[in-house]
Order: sequence, then C-alpha cells, then structure tokens
Amino acid sequence: MKPPAPRTLRPRWRPGRSLLPLIAAAFALAAVLRIGDGIGLALALDTRSGASPTICPDPAANAALLRALEDREQKLALREGIIADRAQALRLAEARIDERLATLIAAEDALSKTVAVADSGADADVSRLVTVYENMKPKEAAPLFEAMAPEFAAGFLARMRPEQAAAVLANLTPEVGYSISVIMAGRNAGAPGR
Repeated sequence: MKPPAPRTLRPRWRPGRSLLPLIAAAFALAAVLRIGDGIGLALALDTRSGASPTICPDPAANAALLRALEDREQKLALREGIIADRAQALRLAEARIDERLATLIAAEDALSKTVAVADSGADADVSRLVTVYENMKPKEAAPLFEAMAPEFAAGFLARMRPEQAAAVLANLTPEVGYSISVIMAGRNAGAPGR
C-alpha cells in the first residue's frame, strides 16, 4: 500500500486580498460616471437649437423683465402700505367704538339708577295721594275724580282700598262712574295668561 498523499494546504483566505480589487473597481466606475455626467446635458443642449447654449439669450428682454418685476414690486409695496394704513385705521376705529360703548354702558347704568329713583319717587307720590284720597270723605273726593281724566282717576281708584273706592264711585255721576269702571275692568284684559 501506498502511503497516503500528503495533503496540500490551501492558502488561507485573507479579507484584505480579495477586497482590494473591488475597491479599485468602485473608484474606477465613479471616475467614469463623473466624466460622463455632463455629456448627456451637453448633447441635449447641442441638439436642441444647433447653437451653443447661452445663459442670457436676449439682454433687452431680460432688462424689460427686470423692469416689469421692479414695477410690480413697487405696486405690491404700495398696496401693502395701503393695507397697513387701513388696518391701523380699523384698529383706531375699534378702539373708539370700544370707548364709546363703555361710555354708553356707563350712561345707561346711570340712567337706569336715575329712572329707578324717579320711579320710586313717583310711586311714593302716588301712594301718598292715594292715602290722601282714602282719608277724604267720599262726597268731597267725588268732585275731584269727576274732574280727572277717566284713565287717571281709574289709576287712583285701583290703588285705593276697595271699600273706599266703592264709596267714591257711589258718589260719582253714573256716566263718569261707568267709564272709570270700564277702564279699571279692562286694564289687565290684554295681559298674557288671560
């Protein structure tokens, strides 16, 4: 028998040896792409008009466009100024309206207090007169009630005690007594809930 053949050792794989050609190929590809990057654009521009491309084809048109843009910018600035002025005027008007509203509210409160005082004073005066008429003899009060307007007399009689009002009504002429009675009866006829 033959002795077994010695094993041949394969070289061990090293990471650095096989990666180096890959890195070199990536750099070469990047260089080719960079060189060829502008070629497509140059060819497209060249085939478009047959002439070399220029950045400013017509300086006069560009100047006219620039003037138009500047005019528009001036108009917009003018409009902004007008709008700002209007906004300021609106703010001032709102402030004046708020001040006047506050003044009106204060005046309304003061007027309400004055009316309340006047109403309570008038009510006290009427109550005092009712008391005077109640303390008068019905024969003495009747001529006064006949001289009054029927609506006015009805107001006093409605506030008097019923027995005193009846005595005064009994001393009035039938026509005046009837008209006052009709007014007193119809006072609350139009009130809601009736």
